[in-house]
Amino acid sequence: MNKHHEQHIESILKGLPPDPGVYQFYDHTGKILYVGKAKNLKKRVTSYFRKSAYDSFKVKVLVEKIADIRHIVVNSESDALLLENNLIKKLLPRYNVLLKDDKTFPWICIKNEPFPRVLLTRNVINDGSKYYGPYTSASTVRTLLDLIRQIYSLRTCKYQLTPENIAAGKFKVCLEYHIENCMGPCEGLQDEADYNASIEQIQEILKGNLAGVIAFLKKEMKTLAAAYKFEEAASMKLKVEALEKFQAKSTIVNPSIKNADVYSIVNEEKYAIVNYLKITKGAVIQAHTVEIQKRLNETSSEILAFAITDIKERVRSDAKELILPIDLSEEFSWYRITVPKRGDRKKLLELSERNARMYQLEKKKREAEAPKQYPAQRILTTLQQDLRMSSFPEHIECFDNSNIQGSDPVAACVVFKNARPAKKEYRHFNIKTVTGADDFASMEEVIYRRYHRLLEEKMELPQLVIIDGGKGQLNAAMRSIDQLKLRDRIAVIGIAKKLEEIYFPNDPVPLYIDKNSESLRLIQQLRNEAHRFGIAFHRLKRSGGMIRSELLSIPGVGEGSVQKLFKTFKSVEAMQNADEAELASVLDRQKARKIKAWFEQISKNQQENP
Repeated sequence: MNKHHEQHIESILKGLPPDPGVYQFYDHTGKILYVGKAKNLKKRVTSYFRKSAYDSFKVKVLVEKIADIRHIVVNSESDALLLENNLIKKLLPRYNVLLKDDKTFPWICIKNEPFPRVLLTRNVINDGSKYYGPYTSASTVRTLLDLIRQIYSLRTCKYQLTPENIAAGKFKVCLEYHIENCMGPCEGLQDEADYNASIEQIQEILKGNLAGVIAFLKKEMKTLAAAYKFEEAASMKLKVEALEKFQAKSTIVNPSIKNADVYSIVNEEKYAIVNYLKITKGAVIQAHTVEIQKRLNETSSEILAFAITDIKERVRSDAKELILPIDLSEEFSWYRITVPKRGDRKKLLELSERNARMYQLEKKKREAEAPKQYPAQRILTTLQQDLRMSSFPEHIECFDNSNIQGSDPVAACVVFKNARPAKKEYRHFNIKTVTGADDFASMEEVIYRRYHRLLEEKMELPQLVIIDGGKGQLNAAMRSIDQLKLRDRIAVIGIAKKLEEIYFPNDPVPLYIDKNSESLRLIQQLRNEAHRFGIAFHRLKRSGGMIRSELLSIPGVGEGSVQKLFKTFKSVEAMQNADEAELASVLDRQKARKIKAWFEQISKNQQENP
C-alpha cells in the first residue's frame, strides 16, 4: 500500500460516522469487493485495518485489495441487516461468497406450478414463482409455514399435477392425505379452483394482512385452554406472539410504501450532490449518489429534475411515486409527487439527505486522486496487489504440458513483458527424462531445464511464473524451484482450470480473483496462450513427415535441400525456431527466405485456428 493510498484510506476512515449502516469495499478498478453491516460504521470499518484483523488469511487478502470505501447510513441495526442482504443480492460482491459461507436470508416461495407448493428457500431464481421476504429470522418463516399448513391443506409432493397426468391416474395419495394434511389433488379429490382459493388467502397473509389470522389463532388458543389442552394452547400462544412481532416490523420501512423513489439534494456553489434511494415492497434495495458539476448557477429544482431523469433511466425504475424535498409536479406530472412533512416518508427523505451530506463530507476531506497510470502499469499493479507480490510483475512466464492421447509429451513456455506477449522469447520443450504421460514429472523437468539455463547464461529471471494446473502441478514445479534455490527470487502460482482457483505454494486455501477483474483476465490470457502454443508444437511434432513432403513443394527446394535441413537441425521444431541467417548457413539465402516465410505462415495459421 503506497503512501497516497494510505492517506486516501485514512481520510475515509476519519470521515465515517458512529452510526448504524452498511459499508462497501471497492478495488482499484472500481469493482465491489465486499458489503457488510455495522452497528457503528466508524468502529467496524476501522477494525479491518488493525493487525488483529489479519488472523484470517482471507480477510488479509481482502484488506490488501481495498482502494475505496463507501457507506450508507440507516436508522437501526436491523435495518442495516436487511439492507446488507439486499445489496449483496443486487451487487454480488466477490468476497461475500468467500467470507460469509454463502448464508442468505430465507424467503417464502409459492411455486409457479399447478397446485402450487409453499416452501422456504434461500435461493431466489427467475422461474415465475412468487417470493415473499427476505425475513430476518428463519424461525419466523417456519412459524408462518406451520401456521399456513395448520389452516390450509397443501400438498408437499413434487408430482407434476397437470390435468392430463391426474386424468391418467398416474399418482396415488400418500400418508399426508391419510393424516389430513392434504386433500388429495393428485387423484382429483380436490379441484384446482378450490386449491387456488387457499393460495390467494396465503398470499394475503404473506403480504402482511395478518389481523384476521391472529384473531383466528387467539380464538383457537382460548378453545384449547377451555378444553384443558394447555400444552397445545401454549404452543399456539407462542405462534401468536411470533406473528405479532413479525407484523410489527419485518422490513426496513413501512410496508405500505410499495414502490417509490426517494431523492434529496445538497446544492453547493460549484456542484450539487443528489442521493437516490429505491424502495420496493417496503425495503431499501438500492442507494446511489451522484455529483453534478454546475455550469450556469442552476437552481436546485433544475438540477434535481435533471438528476431524476438521468437516474431513473439508468436504474430502469418503474416507481410511480417520487418522494422529494421540492415540489416538481410540473416537471413530472405523470408521477405521484410527495413532499413529506412528517411520518415514514419524511424519515426516508431525511435518511436520503443524511447520505448526501455524508458524501459531501467525504468529498471535502479526500486527497487529490492519484495520477493516471498507463493500462499495462495499472493491470500489473493490480495483479501485484491481488497476488501479494513484493516485486512488480513486469516479466511473467507461463508453462503448459501437452500430450494428446498420451503420445509425444511436450511443454510450452510463453513470456509476457509489460502485460504483452514477447513471442520471440516463447520456448518449446521435448520431454526427455519422463516416460509416458506423467504431467507432474514433466512439469518438474521443464521448470528445472528452463531456469537452470537462465541461471547458467545469467539471463533475466521472471518476477512471476504461472503453472497451468492445480496443486499437483504447482508442487511439482516447486520441487525444481527449490532445487535451484529460487523460491525467494520468483513468485510461483498455479491456476486450476475448472473454477479458476489460484494456488500458492504451501497454502491449501485457494484465492478466487473477481472473474471480471483485469488481473484474472491477464492470467487467463497467459494460460490460454501457453495452451495454444503447446498444442501447436505438439501438432507440428506429430506431423514431421507431412512437413517434409510439403517442404518439397516450395519452389527451388528439392530433396537434397530437405535432407541438409534435417541433418543440421535434426527436427521440424528446430527448423521452425531457426532464424533466416541460421537457415542460410545450410542453404542459400533465397531458399532460406522462402522456407522461413513458409514456417511463419504455418505458425500464423495455427494461431488463427488453434
